[in-house]
Amino acid sequence: MDDTQIIALYEQRDEQALRATEQKYGGYCQTIARNLLGFEDAEECVSDTWLTAWKRIPPTKPQSLRAFLGRITRTLAISRWRGLHARKRGSDMTLLLSELDECLPAPGDVEETIAAKELSGLLSAWLRSLAGEERVLFLRRYWYGVSVKQLAEETECTENQMAQRMRKLRAMLRKRLEQEEIYI
Repeated sequence: MDDTQIIALYEQRDEQALRATEQKYGGYCQTIARNLLGFEDAEECVSDTWLTAWKRIPPTKPQSLRAFLGRITRTLAISRWRGLHARKRGSDMTLLLSELDECLPAPGDVEETIAAKELSGLLSAWLRSLAGEERVLFLRRYWYGVSVKQLAEETECTENQMAQRMRKLRAMLRKRLEQEEIYI
């Protein structure tokens, strides 16, 4: 079943939409959640993704169901992770989130929310300017939460080399933002 048909089922409030979504995107959402959480928490997170999609479609009509579900899953997984680790430090996720702290400002008030939209556009343009492999690595690391170790294994380089590549990409992002007078 294609995405248009699945979205139509959601709009009709047909529960078949949930089964079709799980069949088509279950593995994809599981991967996102497991990269950020453990197996059991990932299962719950994906179940919450289906409930959230059910509540949001309609009124929302996503252009890309895959991206829509991936974003919901990622947001829920990060929220769950933060709840589980509110007082704990030293995990991979803490490291992952802190790596981007050095080059992205934190959102706050209304003015900052507007600035965040501008920042989003700049980030998209910057990502499009990267070579394909660099863009994929950056997104896999900072969107999907794939570990440096796993990325290194997949690209047949050392963890140190991959960490250097990630550091270089973050430095490039920071430089681009500073060119647009966005300082951290």
